[in-house]
Amino acid sequence: MILNTDSTKPIYIQIAEWLEVEILNGNFKEDERVYSQYQLADMFTINPATAAKGLNLLAEEHIVYKRRGLGMFVSPNAKQAILTKRRKQILEQMIKELVIEAKRLDVDEAELIEMIKNVRKEGEEEQL
Repeated sequence: MILNTDSTKPIYIQIAEWLEVEILNGNFKEDERVYSQYQLADMFTINPATAAKGLNLLAEEHIVYKRRGLGMFVSPNAKQAILTKRRKQILEQMIKELVIEAKRLDVDEAELIEMIKNVRKEGEEEQL
């Protein structure tokens, strides 16, 4: 992953989101140690304090937990917590924007739903 330094999204949030994706992809399992703040700082060429802030954000959300002297580990049910959070925050925002744009383009509800179904079907076929 390459951090987007031009983004309005803070680097520590990008780090936290990257780690969430790593957990969702199965690269880190429950109770498995994740990268330390120093490893993350080295990987992304950032300040260790920024990396720590990203890890602490995940700890506040109970996605990772700290074992004193050992580092941060993936919390039990972290994957489900991430899925729930992302559905709520990301998908709902994208859907709101999609509905607003559909209204601007005079696309009615039935047509929009059909478009979504077609795109989803195409995505499923590509995964085969």
